[in-house]
Amino acid sequence: MDKRGIAATAIVGGVAIFGIKLYSYYISGSVALLSDALESIVNIVASIMMYVSVRISEQPPDDKHRYGHQKIENISSFTEGALIIVAGALIGRAAINRLLEPVTLVSMDLAIVLSLFATALNGLLSWLLMKKAEETRSMALEGDAKHLFSDVVSSIGVAFGLFIGQSLGIPVLDPLMAIIVAFMVLRLGLGLVYKSGSGLMDESCPETEEKIRKLMDRHKSQFVDYHNLKTRRSGDRVFAELHLSLDGSLSVQEAHDFTDHLEWDVENEIPGVDLTIHVEPPRKKET
Repeated sequence: MDKRGIAATAIVGGVAIFGIKLYSYYISGSVALLSDALESIVNIVASIMMYVSVRISEQPPDDKHRYGHQKIENISSFTEGALIIVAGALIGRAAINRLLEPVTLVSMDLAIVLSLFATALNGLLSWLLMKKAEETRSMALEGDAKHLFSDVVSSIGVAFGLFIGQSLGIPVLDPLMAIIVAFMVLRLGLGLVYKSGSGLMDESCPETEEKIRKLMDRHKSQFVDYHNLKTRRSGDRVFAELHLSLDGSLSVQEAHDFTDHLEWDVENEIPGVDLTIHVEPPRKKET
C-alpha cells in the first residue's frame, strides 16, 4: 500500500472508530468517553488533511514551486496541532461542567469494552502509519501516527479510570479522567505546532548534517576543505548545501565530475537529501 492508500485507510478507520466511541458515550453518558469521541473527530479531520497533503507533496516541482511541494506536510501538521489544541480546550470545558454537575453513569461495562475495541483499531492504524512513515520518510504520516498513538494512550487511561471509578463507586473519576485527557491532548497539540512550526522556519537538521560530515570525511583526501554546511527540512525531504574548496589546478570538468560524485553518494547513502555544492578555490592564507 502506498502513502495515499494508507492515508485513505486512516480516514475510513477514523470514521469507524468515532462511531464506536460515540455509541459508547451514548449508552453510558460518560463525559470521559465523550471527550475520547470528540478527539476522534480531530483524528478524522487530521487524516483528511494528511491525505490531501500527501497528494500535493507528491507533485513534481513546477514554475511556482521550484523546490517541490513537500512543505505542505508541515502546514498540514501545524493546522492539525491547532485543531488538537481547540479539541483539548473543549474537552476540558465539558469535563469541568460535569465535575460541577455530576450524573450517574450506566451501562459502563459494555461502554468500556467498546471503547477498548476502538482503541485497539486505533493502535493498528497507528502502527501501519508509522511503518509506512519509516519507509517513505513522510512527516505527515509520522505526525498522524504519533497523534493516533497518543489517542491510544489517553483512551486506555480513560477506560482504566472509568473501570476503577465504577468498581469503587467514585463517579467523580469520570470528569477527572476527562480533565487528564484534556491536558494530554493540549500537550500533543502544542508539540505538533512547535515541531511543524520549526520546519516552516527552516530549522536545521543536525542528524542529517552529521551524516553528511561523515560522508565528506571519507573523501577529504580529494579536496582542500568544506564549510558553510546548511540544511533545512521540507516535508519528507532535506535540502542541504555546502561550499567545497578544490585544488585550483583542477579543470572545470574535473571539479564538476567530483561534485557530481559527492552528490550521488549523498543521494544513495542518505535518502531524501538534496545536496547542492558550491565549488570555490582554496581560501588564501592571511600573511
